[in-house]
Amino acid sequence: MLIGTCGFSYKDWIGPFYPEKIKPAEMLPYYAEHFSAVEIDSSYYGIPSAKTFASMSSRTPADFRFAVKLPGTLTHLPIDETGVVSDDAPTFRENLEPMRTGGKLAAVLMQFPNGFRCVPRAKSYIRALREALPDLPLVAEFRNREWQRPETIALLTELSIGWCNVDEPQFEGLLHPSSDVVGALGYVRFHGRNHEKWWRHEKPEERYDYLYTAEELAPWAERVAEMASETKSTFALFNNHRFGQAPKNAVMLARMLLARG
Repeated sequence: MLIGTCGFSYKDWIGPFYPEKIKPAEMLPYYAEHFSAVEIDSSYYGIPSAKTFASMSSRTPADFRFAVKLPGTLTHLPIDETGVVSDDAPTFRENLEPMRTGGKLAAVLMQFPNGFRCVPRAKSYIRALREALPDLPLVAEFRNREWQRPETIALLTELSIGWCNVDEPQFEGLLHPSSDVVGALGYVRFHGRNHEKWWRHEKPEERYDYLYTAEELAPWAERVAEMASETKSTFALFNNHRFGQAPKNAVMLARMLLARG
């Protein structure tokens, strides 16, 4: 079981989670003392260097694991009619090599936007991404409920791509809570349930301003336990990162799962 958060380097975690005088370089080692995994989301905005990935690996324990998000240039730009994948794919793959060969890389998240619809062109593009990144442990997160169907699971199974279960506001068109597993890797992302700020917000981080209650996480503890029983490893990662709420809920879920035995 790999429990953690989506990202770790947040200034507004100083106080709620990190010590007051912590330095940026000290955040990851401190974080790794409390959690077994982290999802690197900064890679969505720009591809970290090989040196950066190597540094992350070296500053964490041997059993610590990373999930890394694909760059937005590979998931959020309009899909080319020919299905051509950006040249960022080989660069991302090359820079990730120190983490992969070091045994710390457990997943690579393909987070697609709400506008990525379940149409033939999109399915072809997923195939093209797999061909461009043939040896990486890909996981697909969809933000459109059209994808939540058996046909998608069959496609991902064929391509050896994991399925990302999500908790998010239950607006029409967004995914329902689930415990689906494709292959040996389970994956869950907790985005919070901030209905008011999900679509309309002044700052993107306002969307993730939410603190789960124990009652809200209880059904997920059952789902995560079920997924863990079917996989070699299962990620449960909290993206409700504003004001240090994600680590609070990660600890809460970990305690719930521990209590289950």
